[in-house]
Amino acid sequence: MSSTPLPPAAAASADRAFLGHPRGLGYIAFAEFWERFSYYGMQTLLVLYMTKQLLLPGHVEGVGGFAAFRPWLERVYGGGGALSVVATASAIFGLYTGLVYLTPIAGGFIADRWLGRTKTVTLGALLMAVGHFLMAFDLTFLLALLCLLLGVGCFKGNLASQVSALYAAEDLRRADAYQIYYLFINGAVILAPLITGTLGEVWGWHYGFGAAGIGMVIGLVIYLVGRKWLPAEQPAARAAAAEKKPLSRDDWIVTAVLIGLLPVLAVGAVLNQQIFNAYLLWVPDHVSLVFFGRTMPTTWLVTLDATVSVSSLVAAVAFWRWWAKRFPEPSEVVKITLGLAISACGALCLAGAALASAGGTKASIGWVLGFELLNSIGFANVFPVGLAMYARAAPARVSGTIMGVYYLHLFACNNLVGWLGGLLEKMSGVHFWLLHAALVGGAAAVMLVAARAAGRLLNPRGPAAA
Repeated sequence: MSSTPLPPAAAASADRAFLGHPRGLGYIAFAEFWERFSYYGMQTLLVLYMTKQLLLPGHVEGVGGFAAFRPWLERVYGGGGALSVVATASAIFGLYTGLVYLTPIAGGFIADRWLGRTKTVTLGALLMAVGHFLMAFDLTFLLALLCLLLGVGCFKGNLASQVSALYAAEDLRRADAYQIYYLFINGAVILAPLITGTLGEVWGWHYGFGAAGIGMVIGLVIYLVGRKWLPAEQPAARAAAAEKKPLSRDDWIVTAVLIGLLPVLAVGAVLNQQIFNAYLLWVPDHVSLVFFGRTMPTTWLVTLDATVSVSSLVAAVAFWRWWAKRFPEPSEVVKITLGLAISACGALCLAGAALASAGGTKASIGWVLGFELLNSIGFANVFPVGLAMYARAAPARVSGTIMGVYYLHLFACNNLVGWLGGLLEKMSGVHFWLLHAALVGGAAAVMLVAARAAGRLLNPRGPAAA
């Protein structure tokens, strides 16, 4: 498929056809919306499906390859001992959602060296669609997860890096663009549980997974239709010449700093990522979800989270635009520090809910709403801002690979989340959520040190942007 090259940087900066941003951002955002609809639709059902059907006797025996996979899982996550159904489901969740954020490194490398962005994103979308449809059968469960892992690896980092390529190096709209991009992601998270979650819980798990596959196909179509508005592929000759040119000393320093921040980001994201794991299992047993005499489906907790997240993202975008007109805008790393500190306070609300339900009476949903509000405000200034920082600071010729490296922190985070989820049966709710508050708060403290030590390097108006 041919593509129309982007206009010069000055003309690109003047393109404000989509919410004050280049038209290409709209196509990328809508493509990502449907990809995230499929991903989060499947992820919302994953733990519930495993604990309520797939891993129970009469079903688990029919999962292809599980008899060989289970002993390995128990060696890694259970120290060689047998894992309960909940612990097994949590371990699989952590392994899968962790690897989802590891494979983009390979996907970025493939795009940088061989296929280019368009072909790699297209291949990823096709693999993901196949994976979602394979989830409709117990037999192909592990094969489906493999297809999804490979597909996300090709799709995720390469699409995100195209957002950055829409802007000149000095264009400060980039961070705002990634918040809009993340806004569409959260919009998908609102819709996905209402459709795939309701289909899965009410009509049958496999109907929900099938709907996720349809969403992925829609996302691919939107991406291909809007291709002419996206950044042009780098010519093969130029890419080969760039490959031979070594990274400069400044490139290596920036890359080292970005890699050094990954463990901090990984620990800081554990509370947010736990929403799809232990949170879904713990909240219904300890918090009242009854509305107008009817109990809300558990999967709708994800819709609640996404609704609050979208509102928080809109508020964050509006707030920082207002702030920038009156005061110097803080750097991305400072925004991340503030976000982590606010998110840590959200975990204290869940600890409060645990205390309120200690007597056997379910806690008020107000505790959950408090958690959602604080965590969403915090994370609105963490993940999308981190995307913007890594996309801007990454050396241009390895931008796809570095964007894949950014997702590595979520690989580590989700594996940690899977292990922490296994503690749900061993710790009180108060201690469980206080542990998460301590982890996220500690990450905020370390990021504060990083902001002071490397703030100028990571500031878009500093040397890194030059």
